[in-house]
Amino acid sequence: MSQQKVPRRTWGKTGLSIPVIPFGTQGFGDKFGPVTEDEACDLIRHAVDRGVNHFDCARCYGNSIHKLGVAIKQGVVRRDEVIISARVCCHSAAEWGGYGEGRADYSKDRVLADLEDQRDILGIERFDVVFIHDPDEIEPTLESGGTLEGLEEARSRDWVDFIGFGMKPHDFHLAVIDSGRTDALLTFNDFNLLRQTSAEDLIPAAAEKGLGVINGWSIMRGWLTGTPVENFIPREKWGEDHHRAEAIRAWCEERDINLLSLALQFCLREDRVHGNPIGSLNKAQLDANIEATLTTIDDQTLTEFSEARL
Repeated sequence: MSQQKVPRRTWGKTGLSIPVIPFGTQGFGDKFGPVTEDEACDLIRHAVDRGVNHFDCARCYGNSIHKLGVAIKQGVVRRDEVIISARVCCHSAAEWGGYGEGRADYSKDRVLADLEDQRDILGIERFDVVFIHDPDEIEPTLESGGTLEGLEEARSRDWVDFIGFGMKPHDFHLAVIDSGRTDALLTFNDFNLLRQTSAEDLIPAAAEKGLGVINGWSIMRGWLTGTPVENFIPREKWGEDHHRAEAIRAWCEERDINLLSLALQFCLREDRVHGNPIGSLNKAQLDANIEATLTTIDDQTLTEFSEARL
């Protein structure tokens, strides 16, 4: 008997049909534990077979781009079986905009060089979507000769179909949405059981323009899965969010509620969000995430959770 596949949604005006839990490739980038090339290829094939065929990539996600490239070049998956969203990182002056010191290079030329190199690593001609990733400043990305113009040029060269931004500041997102120059966006850390601030301004603004929206950190990097928070963060380093996440875990445990299902079903009820990327480390994690998307959480449970004000 075949396993049930993950639900899908149309990713805004891109028209792409994506799984409601795209695969955040940081999961097999050795950031959260070692994953060999063979293990990554097996995991990627399994994900595609279960309908999780959208892979969200970034250079700062360890060596995951290389591993996805191995899977494509070795024929583990065909290019036409997968949707690939990539990033042009703008964290600092470090190589390719990775994490480090100094001001990022926001130039059009750097974007084109970066994407040409990533195409070689992946062994592909074209990305489905490319995001400008975590700029510290928004103005230089929008200026003439800047980052967004680089993506527009890449699109004119048929290197990418759709373009957007992946970042946290709402004012940055709203400025980009107002420009009318993008197709999709990635927001993170602001729509989950702990906080819903993006629903106040960002999600409605994106929906009005028909933008495709994906929502990172729906399970808060594992804090909202049912595993004790101290397994991720030492208790002495906890802040308010860590204490609240642990309180939510205890609340669910007392009521025999699967926290992972609650966390994902809460996000899935917002139909203006099209995908909630999660970085699975192995097939068991991926399957658990898929099953959580197929589980029904009734209205009464969600109402009781809301009224608990955890």
